[in-house]
Amino acid sequence: MDTYMTRVISNEKIADKIFRMELQGDIVQEMTTPGQFVNIKVNNSYEFLLRRPISICEINHEKKSFVIVYRADGAGTKIISELKEGEIVDILGPLGKGYDLEVLEEGQIALIVGGGIGVPPLYELAKQFQKKGIQTIHILGFNNIKDVFYENEFAQLGTTYIATADGSYGEKGFVTDVIKKYAVDYHKYFSCGPFAMLKALTKIDEEKMGYVSLEERMACGVGACYACVCEKKDGTISRVCYDGPVYDTRELAL
Repeated sequence: MDTYMTRVISNEKIADKIFRMELQGDIVQEMTTPGQFVNIKVNNSYEFLLRRPISICEINHEKKSFVIVYRADGAGTKIISELKEGEIVDILGPLGKGYDLEVLEEGQIALIVGGGIGVPPLYELAKQFQKKGIQTIHILGFNNIKDVFYENEFAQLGTTYIATADGSYGEKGFVTDVIKKYAVDYHKYFSCGPFAMLKALTKIDEEKMGYVSLEERMACGVGACYACVCEKKDGTISRVCYDGPVYDTRELAL
């Protein structure tokens, strides 16, 4: 884990307050595991001493580039959303423990479930599963039609359902409603999104094994400050940025 200087290739708005930025640099050679994240330095001012943690959405080793998709709803991320092509960005990473692709075998089915800004890291996961001959089914949940992104990208990889809480697009309701409605069959599920969504997902079929990525507010990103801890079933405390963010649901006290 090191700091790298990366160059902005593109940075564009793709949904309401949602931006997609592609960056290029040597850091990409360290990126292999879907579900990890990077810590971005906003600028050199004292106003933003803490870096912003953002998950890795796509990895392209041939181009030495990677993609992050983020929500610009805070002062720091709004500045990041204004970065232009060619500008240099200081990045720490890759960080955290990602998804283990070895838990499924060729021919099995992975259910990919994302909620809001938890969707991005699941795209690289789905792509890597596909390369291993593992079928993926995707259910993506958003608040409304303005928030929807990456539908076409996931649809190119396999069956994709969109759920919106207000019914303005796709299926009305939540991701768990879609699973029940279509009696989706799968071997294991992989998810990232709001805590309430992850908790509901674990209750829908407690016998199926699942892996979830927790969205916690992170400060240092390297496990030093204990600002992003969660509780495990054995009573121990886990540092999400270092021991996670991906966990086997059987470990967590959700």
